[in-house]
Amino acid sequence: MPLTLLPDLGDLLRLSPQYNAATLVEVARELGAAQLWWASGPDPDHPARDSFGAARLTVHDVAPDWAYAEAEYQQLLEFLPQYPQGKVRLRAAAAAEAELSDLLTGPLTLASVTSPHTLDVARRYHATLAEALGEGPGTRHQARRLDELAANLRERQGAALVALDDLPGLLERLPEATLPHLPHFQPGEASRLRALADRAGQLREDDDLDALIAALGRETGDAVTPLAELDYHAAGIFLATGDLASARSLLEKAAHGLTDLPRSLPGLVLARLGQVRDAQGDRDLARRSYQAVLALNFAPDVARETARAGMETAFVMEGQG
Repeated sequence: MPLTLLPDLGDLLRLSPQYNAATLVEVARELGAAQLWWASGPDPDHPARDSFGAARLTVHDVAPDWAYAEAEYQQLLEFLPQYPQGKVRLRAAAAAEAELSDLLTGPLTLASVTSPHTLDVARRYHATLAEALGEGPGTRHQARRLDELAANLRERQGAALVALDDLPGLLERLPEATLPHLPHFQPGEASRLRALADRAGQLREDDDLDALIAALGRETGDAVTPLAELDYHAAGIFLATGDLASARSLLEKAAHGLTDLPRSLPGLVLARLGQVRDAQGDRDLARRSYQAVLALNFAPDVARETARAGMETAFVMEGQG
């Protein structure tokens, strides 16, 4: 079967109810892919890593390590504003980036992220960036990186996860590769449940918190978004409102329901449980929770940072103490 390129939105997957990390799993299954070539960014906390792992899809990393290119780009951004012409070039690059950002933060579906319009915006973004900043550090050596990435993907079969803005360049370099052609695809229950969890993790001032908690409480979870994660998010809402007893009860329930997958969940649950125990003055148990996070083979950076801080200083809620 030819290689199918799945567009990746990175952390923006958490903002897109109809194109999220679980949707990628549903698309991969619709394509009949039992494994996936990871050709996107190296972020270990990428939302799709959890979803693919929990869905038992084997993932092979094939993206080249170009961390130095990102470092060079950041140095260039610090250097250019010192010169008038540099400021002009940065403004042109920022305008192109704004167009792409506006597109990617709006409502997205499989059809929209693979549409000619989206690919045109991505192509225009990179062309403007290259014109304004030059191929090299200003584009994070995009042309060279895509050449290497295409070489790594050539002769592969199945599905590959690719950063959305890399798609136009890779399709030019890999004429046998295709975008998903699933005209009748609709996001399923896994996408709906993932969207609920993602939404509960991003509280806004005007949210109906009771409705969110009730919605989470009606679900039983699935492999990609298990019940323990739903309880974790509900506990987060209780914590935000100061209901420590309800938050602790849900987090302890979630902790008892933890498994190895999704792999980020144990660290998140235990770190937050430590904070709640601290806020209730239960320092010894809080420290045990933090120690459990630090003993995990894998935990998200935010969980490790929370645990390290908690080991040094007891967590205190704002307005407490």
